Amino acid sequence: MGYSKNIYMTAQNKLDSRRKTAVDELEIRRAKAYSEIPELVDIQSRIAACGAQVIGAFAKGANGREYVEELARESLSAQKRRRELLIEAGLPENYLEAQFVCSVCEDTGVTENGICDCQRKLLVETAKDEISKHAPLRTSTFEKFSLDFYPEAPDVNGISPKKRMAEIAKFCEDYANDFSLKSPSLLMHGATGLGKTHLSLGIANVVTEKGYGLIYLSAPNLFSELERERFSRQNYNESSFEQELLETDLIIIDDLGIEFSTQFTSSCLYNIVNTRMLSGKPTIISTNLTPAELEDKYTQRITSRIIGSYISLKFIGRDIRQLKRY
Repeated sequence: MGYSKNIYMTAQNKLDSRRKTAVDELEIRRAKAYSEIPELVDIQSRIAACGAQVIGAFAKGANGREYVEELARESLSAQKRRRELLIEAGLPENYLEAQFVCSVCEDTGVTENGICDCQRKLLVETAKDEISKHAPLRTSTFEKFSLDFYPEAPDVNGISPKKRMAEIAKFCEDYANDFSLKSPSLLMHGATGLGKTHLSLGIANVVTEKGYGLIYLSAPNLFSELERERFSRQNYNESSFEQELLETDLIIIDDLGIEFSTQFTSSCLYNIVNTRMLSGKPTIISTNLTPAELEDKYTQRITSRIIGSYISLKFIGRDIRQLKRY
């Protein structure tokens, strides 16, 4: 599926704005230059006329070769004179050229070979901006995930939190780097403040850069958006946001279990989990609840699908946010 329609539209609007700005600024510079250096008006007309005549000359085939060469010499001469006049006036040589952000595609976003690299970068930035509205995406990278706050000594179960979390961090990074539409779903569970949000956002960073469509929301915001969209329509039939949740390449639901549970939220969660499981689309869920607590909070038909088909990543250690206070 790739990026959503909204991401593409937003990126294209930014490109259109860049191009318009470059063209508008050129018109202002051109008017100023023509007013201060009247000779430039004739020179620009000569250059434009040469270009138009070259196109017509090509239709003459071999017989028009000498004519094309003559037009080229005339155009080069006019361009030389234009440079001289601009330099004499203390202006840059490219003063009468549009200053596009991307000189390759001239801010159109496309080249003869397809999508321009500038548009790809803009799509990534736009997608990240969308996620950043809801979570600290840009500061939650794998490089910034620290194991310093996880104890080296084994816990009551004989497991070293630092070793376990190093394994989970490595798994998440590999998952992100190898992500595809066939990647498995993940259940990140454990007490609060153990890095679930950070590592899920680390995955989001990499997956978004790879060009996949991704929705990242906390459970309360997710269900609030679904409820708002569902009941704001008098004749609700099919929710575009809900359809995007079901069809996008990856969704990450953070903090499942802290939302106010109703029959509506349970129904939505079941639909998301079941539909994406049947279509083979990966989902990542993070929660402070244990698998047993999930089963108590939600229906067995929901939790059986999550526990039975998601890879379980149990986070252990002490609340990092509290440790950082000291």
